[in-house]
Amino acid sequence: MSTNSQNTNAIEIPVANGPITATVTPPGSKSLTNRALVCAALADGQSRLTGALDSEDTQIMIAAWQALGIRIEVSADRCELIVQGCGGKLPGTLPGADGKSHHLFMGNSGTSIRFLTAALAACGGEFELDGVPRMRQRPIGDLGAALRQLGAEVTCHDGCFPPVLIRSNGLVGGKAVVAADLSSQFLSGLLMASPLAAGLVQLSVAGAMVSEPYVAMTCSVMQEFGVEVTRRKNRYDIEPQRYVARDYWIEPDASAASYFWALAAITGGDVTVRGLHSRSLQGDVDFVRCLGLMGCRVEFQPDAVRVIGGPLRGIELDMNRISDTVQTLAAVALFAEGPTIVRGVAHNRVKETDRIEDLATELRRLGAVVETFPDGLAITPGELHPTLVETYNDHRMAMSLALVGLRQPGIQIANPGCTAKTYPNYFADLFTTYVPTASSNGG
Repeated sequence: MSTNSQNTNAIEIPVANGPITATVTPPGSKSLTNRALVCAALADGQSRLTGALDSEDTQIMIAAWQALGIRIEVSADRCELIVQGCGGKLPGTLPGADGKSHHLFMGNSGTSIRFLTAALAACGGEFELDGVPRMRQRPIGDLGAALRQLGAEVTCHDGCFPPVLIRSNGLVGGKAVVAADLSSQFLSGLLMASPLAAGLVQLSVAGAMVSEPYVAMTCSVMQEFGVEVTRRKNRYDIEPQRYVARDYWIEPDASAASYFWALAAITGGDVTVRGLHSRSLQGDVDFVRCLGLMGCRVEFQPDAVRVIGGPLRGIELDMNRISDTVQTLAAVALFAEGPTIVRGVAHNRVKETDRIEDLATELRRLGAVVETFPDGLAITPGELHPTLVETYNDHRMAMSLALVGLRQPGIQIANPGCTAKTYPNYFADLFTTYVPTASSNGG
């Protein structure tokens, strides 16, 4: 089980006095911001990214590229990034340029360490990527194995975990098999790196793939920056190509939006999230369909998604494709009639925390009866009671379980600052929807 978060600086959640009606715009997508940063950094010329997310994970990605000599200018409101691309040739980091490895600290940002491991192997040079203690428990060996098949020298601690050591003259191309059952980010990182290879790259996926919509998102961002990927069932073909700089708008974060849609479900309210729609690049928009199955009314508008709460019922579903919203659904399940069963998310055990066992622990503390499986959990609602919710330094644990406090008095969230990983202004934005005196710097 993961290490608990500290109980200091806990925040108590004000109870909502009734159904909440709100219209919100979450900050930019973390997933899209970090993908766009990779493509822009590798492109020829200057790109402008608007609607970007300012959070710990994106700051780590920006700082790493800057440390490697890529010029990135951040606007005063931190929502616009001007990126001067390197055309796939990092300044001063080609093999033998300085005889030294570049040491990069990735914190606990999975997208940063996985995307940069692949991108830097493709650029060439010597690098060491490391992170916080939890990062050293998050597997990355399958990515290293695939990069070795493409011609790079990549080694991981115990063959599986960070720190990651890269010594590369670039990727030669060829065929590689990648496992994507623990994280789709391995495949996404390889896809974004492959256009820099000397020859055709053919990436074959071994076994099942988790969070598949994120791979489709990666291919879409690459296409926006001028690179084509050809998919043939479980194989992806990428010819040598050059990324082209461009202006790119980043849509609001759908994972962050899930908390506001859940707010409507839990309070019987009416919440509209602007900037997302049925054609959004992010698969987590489909979270609203789960709420629809539980009894909510869902409306897809041209540039917004509206959820209207109703009597909630438990459901059974596979959340493999939208696993980042499991904790959000768990909070809603506490207010449903009957059990809710989630399957298909075994990979949630190796994220920021064990998002199956640790989630079950906190749900039980809140009053639910919970059974865990290797790939999910069953949640049977019980009588809720005041408690201090541990967050395990996991931003999604904090944001999701805070929603319980909308209906149950006395819910405190430990270490609320952990939301800075993807949504620094989360609590300000949440309280603004229903606390008259609250103010917000985000939204």
